[in-house]
Amino acid sequence: MTTPPHHQPPEIRVIAAGDSFREWASLNDTIMGGSSSAGCRFSDQGLVLEGEVVSEGGGFVSCRSPVYRPPLDLASYSGLRLRLDGEGRSFKFAVACRDGVFGLTELIPGGLRWVTTIATELTDTTVVELPFDRLKPVVRAKPVSLPVRFDPSCVTRLQLLHSRFGDDGEPNPGYRAGAIKLLIRSIEAF
Repeated sequence: MTTPPHHQPPEIRVIAAGDSFREWASLNDTIMGGSSSAGCRFSDQGLVLEGEVVSEGGGFVSCRSPVYRPPLDLASYSGLRLRLDGEGRSFKFAVACRDGVFGLTELIPGGLRWVTTIATELTDTTVVELPFDRLKPVVRAKPVSLPVRFDPSCVTRLQLLHSRFGDDGEPNPGYRAGAIKLLIRSIEAF
């Protein structure tokens, strides 16, 4: 009897690029009474988030993946690499996970997310690597100190936001109200 060879995961795993962006959708501050308006649309270059950011009453626009069922198992990887054109703005990248704390974080209103801030180039494509150990737990833009640990084996959703607040809950220095156009070219695990 022969033992099957051990298979290493690929060095890079494409999470979202091209056609896989078709199921992504926008989520804006209108869910909490704000008046920003932006929509996601698939293009031949990637996912475009386009619209108007209004600071009063909320101050964020975002695009997010569908819920991954089953969750993505990224335990064999160190982090995520994004390629995006963001007009010099700073964005929050958020990851939702099914947790190992008896599912309790899913009961938190607004949900627990693991976030980090991404600064983009003014005119060029920004390529940024986000190690999983850089992600910080937050609920509704506020850092939390729950005894939780990021688990890359059960990623349920990805989201990119342009928000008044950074990953530390403080004002985002790369935030601008007004017209916005973001192009997400790809998201990969590395």
